[in-house]
Amino acid sequence: MSQFANWVAADVGSPYPPAPGRYHLYVSRFCPFASRAVTVRSLKGLDDVIGMSVTDPVRHESGWAFRLVPGATLDPINGWNHLAEGYEATDPDYDSRVTVPVLWDVERGEIVSNDSGDIAVMLNDVFDEWAEEPDLDMYPVELRPQIDELNDWIAEDLNKGVYRAGYARTQEAYDVAVRTVFDALDRLDAMLADSRYLLGARHTLSDWRLFPTLIRFDLVYHGHFRCNLRRIVDYPNLWPYLRDLYQTPRVAGTVDFDAIRRGYHCSESPLNAGQIVPIGPELDFLAPHDRAAIGTRS
Repeated sequence: MSQFANWVAADVGSPYPPAPGRYHLYVSRFCPFASRAVTVRSLKGLDDVIGMSVTDPVRHESGWAFRLVPGATLDPINGWNHLAEGYEATDPDYDSRVTVPVLWDVERGEIVSNDSGDIAVMLNDVFDEWAEEPDLDMYPVELRPQIDELNDWIAEDLNKGVYRAGYARTQEAYDVAVRTVFDALDRLDAMLADSRYLLGARHTLSDWRLFPTLIRFDLVYHGHFRCNLRRIVDYPNLWPYLRDLYQTPRVAGTVDFDAIRRGYHCSESPLNAGQIVPIGPELDFLAPHDRAAIGTRS
């Protein structure tokens, strides 16, 4: 569970007012939860407004580290070696998990939020004054109830479900988890039969909550987490939908396939003691998706 849940807001007296250059994002390209924030930042055109540092995708005993390795950066803001230093600077008594993403307040020298969903909502509109895409609203007021409902079950059954399947310690736990994952995928595939995106003709935060899990599914979850009932490429709607999302301007550059592979297969984990990184599968995310003309549900 996220431990820091403050908000950047333009309200009078807000301790975290929006401003260009004031906030910094700490992420890992391997982590699907951090990737959600990275994608929204890119879609909104906030690269010059909110800086970003990327941890080593391979997570060792010392935790998320800043190293000059492929898929990572150093930390130019605080000069940290490990992200845990930011948690300690914010709360010296913090003793829970150190997670990404983290939205950092450079001026106050503390974490604003480490909740990926909240960070995505903030990035969607709080910085519109400086965004390159201020008119892009992925959390419109009229759709918020549907987005929130979708996000809840996508998070529980799919985003977290693949991890419950991968780290299950009993056959019973694995069976329940993996069935839940594929029930969710089947439901999503049916929703996308007559709708370009999950809620119609425009992509929303729900699509970008789903995207990081889908883009990793055939690459790592199918084999590494034993979610092998079906692949995303086997779904008639999910597979072209995934290509559609990937081909959305500003999105492909946020996906680091090498970091994803190495993060899952080389991090400290009982699932792959030999840290063997598979070379496949070969997936063509740039193939035509033919979804632009699909009708939308009311």
